[in-house]
Amino acid sequence: MNRSVNVAELRRGLSGYLKRVRRGEEILVRDRNLPIARIVPLTDAGEYSQELLELAAEGVVRLPKRPFRVEEILAMPAPNIPLDKLLAALDADREEA
Repeated sequence: MNRSVNVAELRRGLSGYLKRVRRGEEILVRDRNLPIARIVPLTDAGEYSQELLELAAEGVVRLPKRPFRVEEILAMPAPNIPLDKLLAALDADREEA
């Protein structure tokens, strides 16, 4: 369940709202009823380095919402691109570099 909370209420009950987030709930933060932020749980923070968690806290990167599964990528159909067009695109890319 997602919950919406005004800044003043969030300040008064921050630890309670953080407990909800730990249990998987998202909190929408409003300032004078205008949505300004979301507090969302991290995806199993234990599997990430401290450096990556700090970058996520700064907003430089976003952590995935669910684990990466190679099987899902491999099960996707391959694109049907004619070889001559593929080679032309590779050549054009090399010329730009």
